[in-house]
Order: sequence, then C-alpha cells, then structure tokens
Amino acid sequence: MAVPKRKTSPSKRNMRRSHHALKPVNYQECPNCGELRLPHNLCGKCGHYNGREILPVEA
Repeated sequence: MAVPKRKTSPSKRNMRRSHHALKPVNYQECPNCGELRLPHNLCGKCGHYNGREILPVEA
C-alpha cells in the first residue's frame, strides 16, 4: 500500500487546493429590459430569451 514518506507542508497542500475557490457569477444585461440575468437563461423580469418572449409576464 502506498504511504507518504514525509508530511505534506501547508504550502504544498494549499497549492494543490488553489483551484477549489469559487468563481464569481457572470451576470449579463438583458437586451430587452436591461435587468441583470445569467447568460443562457430566461430573463425573470420580462420573460424574454434570445430575442423572443417565452413567458408572458403579467403587468
């Protein structure tokens, strides 16, 4: 069975974990209403996606 010969230093341990950080969420402006939304997602305010109205929104 493989066993480490030496204790991993905190520096090496943290270098290994450098890719575990959360990335910030990239919001985009809706071209129809200007509200911030996630890319490739339906706008929750106006119901538009890709230039078309998908969900009718009650005023």
